[in-house]
Amino acid sequence: GSVPMSGAMFKTDVFGAALKASHPISLKTPLVDSANLVSSLAATGTTADPLHKVVLINGTVECTSCHEPHNQRIDKISQNFLVRDGANGQICLACHDPNARTVNGKSNPLAQWSGSIHATSGDIVNPQAGIGSYSTIAQFACLSCHMPHNANGASGILRGANPPAVNMDVTTQACVTCHSGGSNLQQSPPSVCAEFSKIGHPFPSQGNSHDAKEPAVLVNNRHSTCADCHNSHSSFPVGAFGSAPQIRPSQTGVVGVSATDGSTPVIPAFNQYENCLRCHGTSPGKQRLDVYGYAPFRAVSAADPLNVISEMTVTASSSHPVLHDMSSPWPQPSLLTYMTKLDASPDTMRPLGSGQATRIFCSDCHNSDDNREFGGPGPNGPHGSIYPHILERRYEFSRVAPGTNFPVNGPGSPILNPFVNPSLEGGGTNPGPYVLCAKCHDLGKILQDTSFKPGPTGKGGHFTHISDQGISCSVCHTAHGMGSLSANISGQRMVNFDVNVVAPNGTSPISYNHTAKTCVLACHGYDHNSDGTVAPIPSPGSAPTHRGRQGTR
Repeated sequence: GSVPMSGAMFKTDVFGAALKASHPISLKTPLVDSANLVSSLAATGTTADPLHKVVLINGTVECTSCHEPHNQRIDKISQNFLVRDGANGQICLACHDPNARTVNGKSNPLAQWSGSIHATSGDIVNPQAGIGSYSTIAQFACLSCHMPHNANGASGILRGANPPAVNMDVTTQACVTCHSGGSNLQQSPPSVCAEFSKIGHPFPSQGNSHDAKEPAVLVNNRHSTCADCHNSHSSFPVGAFGSAPQIRPSQTGVVGVSATDGSTPVIPAFNQYENCLRCHGTSPGKQRLDVYGYAPFRAVSAADPLNVISEMTVTASSSHPVLHDMSSPWPQPSLLTYMTKLDASPDTMRPLGSGQATRIFCSDCHNSDDNREFGGPGPNGPHGSIYPHILERRYEFSRVAPGTNFPVNGPGSPILNPFVNPSLEGGGTNPGPYVLCAKCHDLGKILQDTSFKPGPTGKGGHFTHISDQGISCSVCHTAHGMGSLSANISGQRMVNFDVNVVAPNGTSPISYNHTAKTCVLACHGYDHNSDGTVAPIPSPGSAPTHRGRQGTR
């Protein structure tokens, strides 16, 4: 027979015959143990529910493991025919273990759930969020991100956004409900979604999302989702910012890759850069995407110029201290006492210099342009920036007119976008072209030629190049480090010329001698000679010459 109904069921309550988007039931026995399950589930067929209400039925999970069909109001808030109060994830935790476990070499991603922000937050969820009847994020617990039945994302039974967000993978959509800056929460966190509209990591396609079983080094499934950089089960609020390079609390429990070989998984990652190396280390298939803006081509680069390990390893001739402690044997007269905030004021929590702090983060340069750590209102981390390459602050690259009609255009020709007498402002509402460098370096001291002296003619040095000629730091200096060695470029001070801008001086190779502090090359319309002198490049036709982009790998 049939039971007369007074109205239609909600669409989400009609499961149909395809149950891939619902919690699995009637599993084949015996149950296979897993790191995120309580050990008794597979061992003795019992759950960890202290009330003994959540139980297996004949050794398997069935509808009645969680539901009492004859009593709707055991859970007086949700009133979903549950066998017990389900607030704070109590039904889920009957089977899913929030403690550290390792099974078959796999560690439990739920190991720090009990203290995480999603398990403890008292922030009120407004009814319009449409995720249920509980009040706080902590009470919703697992249900904030997961749907036991008819989930929008079958993989991981993720809730996703309602309605689904356009052109966004389901893993990222699971975070949109709360992290979009909307009114679903009474105290909404900074909008990560607002950062996505800037220059940022590209969304993966719908069929190429994060998978908990994927390898640490992303190979054929390169993607960037929230879950690649954050473990929602062990993410903690950032009340204080720790010292570099340790992982930030919001990234606790994420997967990383060792900087030693670029392939050994580090689970969980201890250092921030280990998480970044999943994509920016040995992972094949890396590309320079046009969306990130101009990219220099260095005179000396490794076989894989997008692998930052070789550029910043401890054996690099010079590099920014991300993968290793500060190790330069030369004085750093331009180094500030503290990093500067976005408004150019000193950040006393981030000291610089020997004996104070010897490391920096990837996110000290690659960060949201309005991030909270350095005084802005936005989220921390490289979610998106108005500046190219997801840089936290403005950094201009010098360029020349494209072409092969030397010296009118092409490498060695005059700079197309000079910043003559540039602003040295370290931040604020009108940042100068090199304000990113000013975060750690005193640009005034750099223009005093304290480390790069003028030549015999009184010209040269930093002042002539940066102020008089308007040339960017990027023409002479690489940002990450000098990982490969060259017989012609000695590698100190991260000097590694951009050969999109610089050309050979006649038949001589592009070179730099740190001891003599001289370079041999053609740049901004001048030949630079080994004795420190410079001379205007002859006009076309006045002397036979052949110059083009020169680089080595």
